[in-house]
Amino acid sequence: MATIVTVEDAYPGVDAELLKKACHGWGTDEKAVISILAHRNATQRKLIREAYQDMYGEDLVKRLEHELSGDLERAVYRWNLDPADRDAVLANVALRKEHRDHRVIIELSCTLSPEELFDVKRAYQCRYKRSLEEDIASHTSSDLRKLLVGLVSIHRYQGNEVNLKLANSESNVLRKAIEEKSFDHEEILRIITTRSKPQLKATLNHYKDENGCNMTKHLKDDPANEYTETLRTTIRCMTDPVKYFEKVIRNAIKKSGTNEDALTRVIVTRAEKDLKEIMEQYYKRNSVPLDQAIAKETSGHYKRFLLALLGKDD
Repeated sequence: MATIVTVEDAYPGVDAELLKKACHGWGTDEKAVISILAHRNATQRKLIREAYQDMYGEDLVKRLEHELSGDLERAVYRWNLDPADRDAVLANVALRKEHRDHRVIIELSCTLSPEELFDVKRAYQCRYKRSLEEDIASHTSSDLRKLLVGLVSIHRYQGNEVNLKLANSESNVLRKAIEEKSFDHEEILRIITTRSKPQLKATLNHYKDENGCNMTKHLKDDPANEYTETLRTTIRCMTDPVKYFEKVIRNAIKKSGTNEDALTRVIVTRAEKDLKEIMEQYYKRNSVPLDQAIAKETSGHYKRFLLALLGKDD
């Protein structure tokens, strides 16, 4: 469930006018910006951008990019974009990092519907004049390339049907490949990148029942390498996204120095989807409410914005 608290009777023109005032004169009224945008859903935010363009002849996203700074600017910028365009930006930024963050590609391919993923790839082409697959391929190699390109290329079946006989058979295929330490086996890539999520979950559940632990535990037996870690992350994200995102947030705020990029990414992308469940999982895992943990590790208007998206305005 979503966490943002929206205003149902908001008027785009009025919001656009208030945002213009917030950006006018000396200094920006960040509180006003947050009070409006953090309480509007994606459709409302799009209408505000359109109204602002019509009324003032300028792009609201660019205006706020100029008016704000630091972590707040990056968070508001990503929140303001259409979801597909935002995901395209996140993917491109992740691929251009010196230490590339493959988690972003995994999150898109494992949590979006086939139609949503198609929209992201279309937005990526429109914005960067290249395909997402092309850029992934140019920034990776060998088995890692096969895995990541495979994940974003497939139109994964969305039905709930499960073939238990097939799950049993493919569980045995996975076990044999892992016993042989053949983590780059073609069958592993085929099963992980093509099967529907319910079918894959059934296969992995059968694997756990037969072997006494999750497949991801056995993948740890391989000497640490980028491909194996990416494969493990893919399985975790696809089979239990709520637990996966809870761990991303936990790691982002518990280590020395908050990882604002990862924290912002999860909150901004999940606030209108399943952030409430992620918050509940965080409390279950850490015995501390997520909003309190974030308030402790962040500050200023950036903190205020994140808490508003959590539905916890301070």
